[in-house]
Amino acid sequence: MTSADEFVLQLLTDKGLVDSTQIDDARAKASDAGGDAEEDTAILQLLVKEHILTPMQIAEVLAEEFNMEVVDLSDVRISNEALEAVPYELANRYKVVPLEVDAAEIELAIADPLDMDAIDSVSHVIQRSVIARVAPLEDIEKAIHQYYEGAKADQVSEIFADHDDPDAMPTQIDLPSVEGASEEEAPIIKYVHMVISEALKRRASDIHMEPLEKRFRVRYRIDGVLHEVENPPKRLQPSIVSRIKLMSNVSIAEKRVPQDGRINIKVGAKVIDLRVSTLPTAFGESIVMRILDKEGLNLGLPQLGFFSDDQATFERIIALPDGVFLVTGPTGSGKSTTLYSALNYINHPDRKIITVEDPVEYELSGVNQVQVRREVGMTFAAALRSMLRQAPNIIMVGEIRDKETAEIAINAALTGHMVFSTLHTNDAPSAISRLIDIGIKPFLVAAAVRAVLAQRLVRRNCQSCRAPTEPDEKLLNSLGIRPDQTVDANFMKGDGCSKCSGTGFRGRVGIFEMFNVNEELQQMIYEEASLVSLRSKAREMGMRNMREDGVRKIIAGVTTPGEVLHATVSDSI
Repeated sequence: MTSADEFVLQLLTDKGLVDSTQIDDARAKASDAGGDAEEDTAILQLLVKEHILTPMQIAEVLAEEFNMEVVDLSDVRISNEALEAVPYELANRYKVVPLEVDAAEIELAIADPLDMDAIDSVSHVIQRSVIARVAPLEDIEKAIHQYYEGAKADQVSEIFADHDDPDAMPTQIDLPSVEGASEEEAPIIKYVHMVISEALKRRASDIHMEPLEKRFRVRYRIDGVLHEVENPPKRLQPSIVSRIKLMSNVSIAEKRVPQDGRINIKVGAKVIDLRVSTLPTAFGESIVMRILDKEGLNLGLPQLGFFSDDQATFERIIALPDGVFLVTGPTGSGKSTTLYSALNYINHPDRKIITVEDPVEYELSGVNQVQVRREVGMTFAAALRSMLRQAPNIIMVGEIRDKETAEIAINAALTGHMVFSTLHTNDAPSAISRLIDIGIKPFLVAAAVRAVLAQRLVRRNCQSCRAPTEPDEKLLNSLGIRPDQTVDANFMKGDGCSKCSGTGFRGRVGIFEMFNVNEELQQMIYEEASLVSLRSKAREMGMRNMREDGVRKIIAGVTTPGEVLHATVSDSI
């Protein structure tokens, strides 16, 4: 376990973790097994195997002796920058794992603090000074496999190289373990594990598995854009689908109707939920797995993409004591994240917040979250009625879908509650028309609605590889960017690097349209003014549309003209 194991045994004895009798017994067993009785590594391994010691105890004793810190690699998410700094061959040869890296230093997890040759060699190769942390050897080897060999050895072609049975049906085995699986089952289990692990590593939001006529296509949605990855053999489609259905607790026998399930896995210290949807198609069942990282949600208002003036308006509205605040946009436009961020901002001990969601995607500390369960009659409307008897200050309704839910939400706002919710409309003023269309009286809409925020998501320029650029003049004209606006513009575009997988983009940012309902607009809503009139009046009062907000972000170098042009329409259309 170290290069001087007798010294380690003595340290363990001095700490009272093991006694001489136990060491002598282990030495005798090692000798009986045909090993060298003086080979102390075998003795340490036996002590661990017989549960007299744990690898972490050995690491802690070594760390204390050499005045180092212990690191639990299961709690660490290693960045791509650190992995790039220490190549796989170097990490595997010296059994080290990079933790953090900057221009001058690198933190390494090592198993043997006495192995100065390893530390010096790594330092020499990567041209940085080393800060060593101690971790058990088996944890280091597991991390190397996960972060290096996992991506290298588990390529689709290698996983299925010797797998010739197209009808192999995997049994239910906890992800990611493949121990105990038959030779036929193991490749399927390893492949599903690889697909999920790689999706997490590449920051994907969804995994799409689509059966086509002659192939089984696998794609990741990264920053809103689908990227195809290497496909498994078409003949293994039924086995892969069955494995995922088993993991998500849905019927593998039912292939005629859509099904929904969940996979709950632990990656290091983080809990990841995958929301699984199956849909029968002409060539088999299509599967979409949406990745919900409960701890990875960024709930800060600045991270949403507001400029300071818009953020001030947003903060003022969500702090109101009553009324309805709506966030609108299509599926996948970040509405839920915006509402979660708003709740997180106003979540104080003196306020009671209750949400009703379908499903509860992210857990918020200090917030009462209610899951919709239609099979037992717990609909949005039923949950909302019960919530009002809990005397909340703030209510969030995941989505207003029907007249009954809308009426309860409006009445709650009129009786002193602040209500947050979402609608599916293309712009902010359309939310008013939508509420009236589903049966809410105009005077109630006028009295209850305080503001509507419409939003879209555009890809953000990669901070590591972005560089000044001169955008196409036609694109600027299409967006209505005037020559005088370009004088002080900071046009940027990502060149593509390892951090953004060569795309030039990393992460997404919102572009917004805020429709504030003041007294003049209230009167117009009460008089059932047309949508065109409402929009015109709001524009007169200073409302920026989403395209104009996108233009501001282009000029600031946050995103590119192509992204905004793709995500928005002009008022003249």
